[in-house]
Amino acid sequence: MAFKGTVFKKIKKTVPLNALYYVIIYVLEGEIYMIKDIYPREKYLRKIRPFYHSDVIKVITGIRRCGKSCILQAIMNELTSHGVSKNQIIYIPLDRRGYKNIRTPEALENKIESELGEEALYYLFVDEVQNVRGFESVIQAYAEEGFSVFLTGSNSYLLSDEISTKLTGRYLNFETYPLDFLEYLEMKKYFNKQIHSDIYIEFEEYILNGGLPKSLEFDDVSTRQTYTRGIISEIFEKDVKTRKRITNVPVYERVQSFILNNYAAPFSLINLLECLEKEGYKTKATTVRGYIEDLKKAKIIYECNRFDLKSKKSLKREQKYYLADLAIYFAMNTDNRLSFGPSLENIVYLYLSSQDYQISIGKIGKLECDFILRNKKGDYAYVQVAYTLQGEDLKATERIKEREYRPFREIRDSYPRYIISLDRFCDQQEGVKHINAIDLFLGKEVL
Repeated sequence: MAFKGTVFKKIKKTVPLNALYYVIIYVLEGEIYMIKDIYPREKYLRKIRPFYHSDVIKVITGIRRCGKSCILQAIMNELTSHGVSKNQIIYIPLDRRGYKNIRTPEALENKIESELGEEALYYLFVDEVQNVRGFESVIQAYAEEGFSVFLTGSNSYLLSDEISTKLTGRYLNFETYPLDFLEYLEMKKYFNKQIHSDIYIEFEEYILNGGLPKSLEFDDVSTRQTYTRGIISEIFEKDVKTRKRITNVPVYERVQSFILNNYAAPFSLINLLECLEKEGYKTKATTVRGYIEDLKKAKIIYECNRFDLKSKKSLKREQKYYLADLAIYFAMNTDNRLSFGPSLENIVYLYLSSQDYQISIGKIGKLECDFILRNKKGDYAYVQVAYTLQGEDLKATERIKEREYRPFREIRDSYPRYIISLDRFCDQQEGVKHINAIDLFLGKEVL
């Protein structure tokens, strides 16, 4: 825990604990203090920062182990660095030793009350809040008293209708994702990890390794994949199985495998049901839909629906599912060969989502535009994602370019159009801006 509101005169020693944070040992007036030095994920902190002192409840969601707890710690560190007293911060990590016996609203309230003094404003941080069944009434009461409340927890609960009803609209949800490519590189630099001189080789490693922050602690791919498989098992046991009481585990696991192995591809429920039937699994469409919904709530996958540009209607069929982290796919499969097309599309989707774009898949007659984007101002843009526009010969190159440019010709409005690829040299024609994907991820290009 940070020592809040204190300006330390001298740093004695920095001790690395793991890839997520260091402990910095300070000396002040002859006494030794310790504070966690967290890698600051500024893209999320800047979204939450305007609400630091607000009584609106801040709910931080995202797949397990994507770094939500460290974001809480970074906020606490930032508050203390700006003069907030340690007596004003109440931190309750409900999954840690010393706090696991807090299971009822009464026990939670008693713990909070035991931390109170005479301060005018308190900052309440509760990590893994779903461990207390019925916590909403307690949290709501403290928010109404003016506390600034920050929560993290199981996505399957925090995203349910129950919490939205019980907190009566007095909360904001801040979606967090595993590290994007820029954060991945910055965290490696922050903790003195070696970065390959060829950025494209580093990007291939990022695809395989994924962006789960703690995975940077491990130096080989197999260990990282073992860690990722453990996270998927943890999500199933804690967020899915216990909450939904799934009895037909083999069917659930087969549905999960099907979705993971067909990421970034058009999804057909009929095809999945036929596949299950051929393999001898008996189930209903409603059951399969429920399992997919569980995967979405656990933040293992994200759904992207189609939008028909001619009828101007959203289509609830042939949607695509994108993985929260590509390491999930590679950890759950023995084949580690890269498929750059779907992988790049998945990473672009996550990057754009983390930039707060509303995203749809564009349908234009029989043609498809990979993404239709809408920003906070209501402006639109159209995006095609391709590994490369270059084929093995001139004719192949022409076919690829025709495939990628053709959907844009069918769009009648004047909003910007982009092609995102890994080509080192960009091809600009027909008013379409061609962007190198790595330059986009590193902030050298913007949409």
